Amino acid sequence: MDFRRVLPWSVAALFAPLYAAVSLTRHARLESAGFDLGIFEEAVRAYSRLEAPVVALKGTGFNLLGDHFSPVLAVLAPFYRLWPGAGTLLVAQAVLVALSAVPVTAYAVRVLGPAGGAVAGVAYGLSAGLQSAVAFDFHEVAFAVPLAACAVVALARERYGPAVAWALPLLLVKEDQALLVAAVGGYVWWRGRRRLGAVTVLAAVAAGLLVTLVVIPALNPGGEYTYAHMGEFDGGNPLARLLFPAVKALTVLLLLAPTLLLALRSPLVLLAGVLLAARFWVDNPAFWRTGQHYDAVLVPLLFTAGLHGVGLLLPRLPRLGRLGRGLPVAAGMLAATVALTAAGPVAGVLSGDARRGDGRAAQVRRVLAVVPDGARVAAANRLAPQLTGRCTVSLFPYLTPPGGAGGPGGWGRPVAEWVAVLEEPDAFPVPVAEQRRFLAGLVDGGGYRRVADGAGVAVYHWQPG
Repeated sequence: MDFRRVLPWSVAALFAPLYAAVSLTRHARLESAGFDLGIFEEAVRAYSRLEAPVVALKGTGFNLLGDHFSPVLAVLAPFYRLWPGAGTLLVAQAVLVALSAVPVTAYAVRVLGPAGGAVAGVAYGLSAGLQSAVAFDFHEVAFAVPLAACAVVALARERYGPAVAWALPLLLVKEDQALLVAAVGGYVWWRGRRRLGAVTVLAAVAAGLLVTLVVIPALNPGGEYTYAHMGEFDGGNPLARLLFPAVKALTVLLLLAPTLLLALRSPLVLLAGVLLAARFWVDNPAFWRTGQHYDAVLVPLLFTAGLHGVGLLLPRLPRLGRLGRGLPVAAGMLAATVALTAAGPVAGVLSGDARRGDGRAAQVRRVLAVVPDGARVAAANRLAPQLTGRCTVSLFPYLTPPGGAGGPGGWGRPVAEWVAVLEEPDAFPVPVAEQRRFLAGLVDGGGYRRVADGAGVAVYHWQPG
């Protein structure tokens, strides 16, 4: 048995169940949400029935391809057909993210040796960006993580044809991945493969423009690419927009820390720099910080750049006896990663958090069981993913009672005979007072009657007359 070949797959096999435990535990405890797990389940459920990915949580007849171009989600349809439920998406995400450890760990073994490579692979799997992604519902970016990992490792090994082959499928993951594909093409061009690099850049630019200017607007109810305004130039200082506020610099430091800043020695860091610049240009502060799923694709880019930087540095280091020169560097990477993630989701699983039950969650599911399969139900954000596997779910309070007027404006308003709400709602998607007023209107003259409640949840059914 070739240990060097088995080791990368062993690291992936270690983290796949850990990631799945993180996601499934959150979902079981009602910590997942309609935005975004419910949205993606509705889309994949539609694909599994060979239908367009219409998502009631986004509005009446809302085709998800008119929001973000992610046809890759159809790959999950056969698995969802066999095992319907949000858990299928969460497990698939865990496997996809864990698979990204295979090329990264294999490259680490190549640079640092088996012992150092194993330690570096564990550091990669524990990285904050990957843990945050699996702890925040499901997102299509899960497909991008292993593809980006394979592409950047191929670049590090100067295998430019395979790098492009791994990068091009990113165009089917999400429209913003065209930027990474273009960055890969630019890197290939810079390294001397001019024709291959130029064709890759042109393909990425053409695909990005086609999708954002034609395909998405054609499928969007408003006939537009909703997120185009996020990158509009306000006429200010462009450099200041990229560098300030200071939270942007903190984000860069936190992302580079697990590589011991060695990623800065590699030109591969420019790929991550392109993606970070795009994030920092956007006027939404959520993109400026670490967390959620926004760092997931950056992790394989920066870890590989760090390993590449180590490879450039090692010839200058003295030998360290039987340990070699790679293991101490890998140990430093692991120490830095653990310091940043000691209280992270994986630590919670390892400490037994996944084995502790949640009695309230079980009660909530018993209350929701009164809603029949196939029903049209408007649900609170935190309740929606508990129903999307068996009902057509819209977001409360965006609904139209059968034969009645709809809720707050601005969205398509699907018809719903059932309503499932939290007794103490949060402020999403509209202020709490507005939600309470609309619910009161449903009960007082709207034809809805409370039919079940408990554990802080109430279910209403439309019963006119």
